[in-house]
Amino acid sequence: MRRFQTQFSLLISVLILSGFSGCISDEVIFGDNDRGISGGLVMACLDSSKYTELVIEVDFESGYQPKSSSTDLLKQRLEEVCDKPDGVTITFTETVFGNQGTWTDDDVRSYGWEHKENQPQTSSTLHWQIIFPSGKYYQDSVLGVAVDASTVAIFGDSVEEAKGPIFGRPSAEEVEKSVIVHEIGHLLGLVNIVYESLYDHEDADHPNHSNNEDSVMYWAIESTSIGSIISGELPDEFDEWDLQDMNDMKTGKVEVNYQLWTP
Repeated sequence: MRRFQTQFSLLISVLILSGFSGCISDEVIFGDNDRGISGGLVMACLDSSKYTELVIEVDFESGYQPKSSSTDLLKQRLEEVCDKPDGVTITFTETVFGNQGTWTDDDVRSYGWEHKENQPQTSSTLHWQIIFPSGKYYQDSVLGVAVDASTVAIFGDSVEEAKGPIFGRPSAEEVEKSVIVHEIGHLLGLVNIVYESLYDHEDADHPNHSNNEDSVMYWAIESTSIGSIISGELPDEFDEWDLQDMNDMKTGKVEVNYQLWTP
């Protein structure tokens, strides 16, 4: 795993002073049953008995298409954990969402579902969606948000602002890579959204996030203050506990709740 503890010690101080908000809203965790909660389709991803293919639909506004390195990395990470014999595919559609100004969780859900090309569970294919809109989340520090079982938003303007001030470290591209994997990690149920881990790796002060600085699910990944890191590399991998949690869900070692589909 990549190490950047020294740099994060400075980052943590900045976040404590500035205030940090997570990327999963309470209203989603405790409601919206029709569209599920984040992690509500994790078993559909980890298991292949019903859904043999995963398609990630990327809908972006003009000027906000994600870097190919980010989506290539996301595909790789999903292939490493999801059982999909017919593969993981990422599609791209330039979209006009029509939302002006800031975005709330309800905005992401509403505009996301309005522009989905397919229902999440379609025949033998599982469809997840990432939207890249213009504008920012209503809480400026948040770079991305997961709002239900299949929908994620990444805010490109905030990602650009989060890049490091010195020699571009970390670059906007590096921030985007970490954030996109982080948010999809929430669709995979991480950390402790739809299950209770057998391992003590959830940050007590930042629920549903890792306490390990080397995990892409680390609680600070989604904040604009990530730009305070001036050297080293941002994490873009699931750590050993994240991977073990997914394996435990897949094998039935831990109970998985709030699922829209179960094997």
